[in-house]
Amino acid sequence: FTLSLAAVLAMGTFAVAGGDIAPVEPMVEVEAPAPASDSGFYIGGAYSYAKYSADFVGDGYDDGYYWDESGEYDEDYNALMIQAGYQINKYFAIEGRFWTSIGDGDRSVKGSRYYDYDGSYTFNESGSVEDGDFTAYGIYVKPMYPVTDALTLYGLLGYGNVTIGDVDGDWLDDNDFHWGAGASYALTENLSVFADYVHLASGTQEFYEEGDGWYEHYVNDYDVYTVNVGLTYKF
Repeated sequence: FTLSLAAVLAMGTFAVAGGDIAPVEPMVEVEAPAPASDSGFYIGGAYSYAKYSADFVGDGYDDGYYWDESGEYDEDYNALMIQAGYQINKYFAIEGRFWTSIGDGDRSVKGSRYYDYDGSYTFNESGSVEDGDFTAYGIYVKPMYPVTDALTLYGLLGYGNVTIGDVDGDWLDDNDFHWGAGASYALTENLSVFADYVHLASGTQEFYEEGDGWYEHYVNDYDVYTVNVGLTYKF
């Protein structure tokens, strides 16, 4: 009797509370979208500022007098750079680059010259490079470090060629070790903006010219580098 009474009271309580018990919906697991792949091919392009910079010493003979001089010589170029590469994972890629100049370059030279009969004077000259031409290419390993999901720091280590010429022909053709460093920032899953510095060559050049009653001899200790700003697209 006691159990029956308890059951009747319990059923009455549910009825007063408002009726049916709502069915419980089963839980549905929502699968998160897969993250973008860290590997794949990519291409890109950039504006480049290219520079040949040299410290020089020279000597010569002309008009019956000897002279010697020293100073700094620079050539600057606007250039385009194209790149293509394969990203193996988020820490490593392999990349190829090619540069070509746009229009003539700018030349500047400054220093001092000493004549054995007249003492020394300084000079500072600048102008355009007639038919100036700058080209370079290289293949690189590219170690990378992702600072955030968007920002990546990277290095460039490789080997390639740089050639500089003018109306008189190519006066630098250097195969050398290349190195550089830069950063990229992802604007979208596929598109990134980047900026970097790449050192293309360094060494010593020697020039000698002579004619009837004159000669010129120069030795240049030079560096060649580029600064690049551009976009990459990853497939």
